[in-house]
Amino acid sequence: MTPLDMISPDSAQHYREAVGATVDRLAARIAAADLPTTSTPAAELHRRVGAVDLDAPAIGTDRALAELDELFVQEAVWFHTPGYLAHLNCPVALPAVAAEAVLAAVNPSVDTWDQSRIGTDIERHVVDWLARRIGFAAGDGVFTSGGSQSNLQALLLAREAATDPTGIEATGTSATLDTLALFATAETHFSVKKSARLLGLPDAAVVDVRTDPAGRMLPAALAQAIADARAAGRTPMAVVATAGTTDRGVIDPLAPIADVCDLEGVWLHVDAAYGCGLLVSPTRRHLLDGIERARSVTADLHKSFFQPVSSSVLVVRDPADLRRASWHADYLNPEDAAEPNQVDKSLQTTRRFDALKLWATLRASGADAIGTAFDAVIDLAAVTHALVQAHPDLELVAPTQLSTVLFRWQPAGVTDDEADAMVAPLRAALLAEGRVLIAKTVIAGRPCNKLTLLNPATTLEQVQASLDHVVATAEGLRRATTPTTTTGANR
Repeated sequence: MTPLDMISPDSAQHYREAVGATVDRLAARIAAADLPTTSTPAAELHRRVGAVDLDAPAIGTDRALAELDELFVQEAVWFHTPGYLAHLNCPVALPAVAAEAVLAAVNPSVDTWDQSRIGTDIERHVVDWLARRIGFAAGDGVFTSGGSQSNLQALLLAREAATDPTGIEATGTSATLDTLALFATAETHFSVKKSARLLGLPDAAVVDVRTDPAGRMLPAALAQAIADARAAGRTPMAVVATAGTTDRGVIDPLAPIADVCDLEGVWLHVDAAYGCGLLVSPTRRHLLDGIERARSVTADLHKSFFQPVSSSVLVVRDPADLRRASWHADYLNPEDAAEPNQVDKSLQTTRRFDALKLWATLRASGADAIGTAFDAVIDLAAVTHALVQAHPDLELVAPTQLSTVLFRWQPAGVTDDEADAMVAPLRAALLAEGRVLIAKTVIAGRPCNKLTLLNPATTLEQVQASLDHVVATAEGLRRATTPTTTTGANR
């Protein structure tokens, strides 16, 4: 039997050699990667994985790591290549990647002080910095696994506030779950409705607020929706405004929405998972004006802060709000403990020290560098919009304030139905080829394709080449699916 190969003082040299060899192989792959992925058929990938017998005799650390390179890395999706234009996946900052390696080897958990010590201080310092960037003078928060968990925890805190039996909230009374109302829009991230279900709210609890033609929440419609809910005997629990919708990349009017929430005494949560990079933008910070009036904010650093997955934060304006979900266990965070145990603030117990990655990035490059990189992809998206509008075979579906591009292939003579039918096959054909990756979605009831630009190194010429390839692929698909007419002369 091969013994378990573990990090220890005795294995330090083997650690250096094994990880060094892995990094060398990765560096070679990164240097050679010029396409987002390969054209290996999905069936072949399934076969390769299924062929590995995990109960077979062990092959040792060095061979296993070399096998990972051949099995996974050579077939990976590379978000740093110019042809990756699909989802909200970003290329990552090098200092953060190095910090990730530190985390993997040291393996801290920042739920309790005695498992992390100075790691707790570093996370709290990073959270304090982010809270000040939002505009919270004395805010608090906690790192989470992603925007979905950050939104879930924010809405849990809002639910606890709305059902507080002490009646200290602005409503003056506590409410039951079946009377709570949560206000969002059709553009709000799906995790909000999912969170409502996880929190025991009825399906009807989530009220869709009308939007303007660009997909942004209408403050007047929000005020009316809240008034209607109260008239029906329901208790407004929270309003979820979005700073960067997933598809359209637009920002709800935060200050006017905050005006409504202040007037009505309703918890305002801002989901800035996508748009949080604007917090450090040298030129566009004003787009988030009003976010400082929120009661809670989601920021996904693994989107527009260029951090490796996972790295998300829930930040609250009032630190007391985090205590609404606190739970004490004698073996973790006894109520009389003097040390700062962060499991008091978190839905998780064992929790990664993801703050170290942003710390390393800020120390290495500074906040302005992150903001400038995010500005670059927004600038690129604006020029790409112009490219799409000028292209005879493409139609721009909707504007954006961030870095998405919604479009359809629809040259002259192609009907709406034909263009609709091309959206999914076009994405699938490009994915199978592996040269240019795009996404698909639905806007105003009609399918369309989507680019999400998050690589500040991508050039306009590269985007133009990708769009040309998308058009050529669509034309090829149309020819392959259009029946030919046989004439008498050819019989």
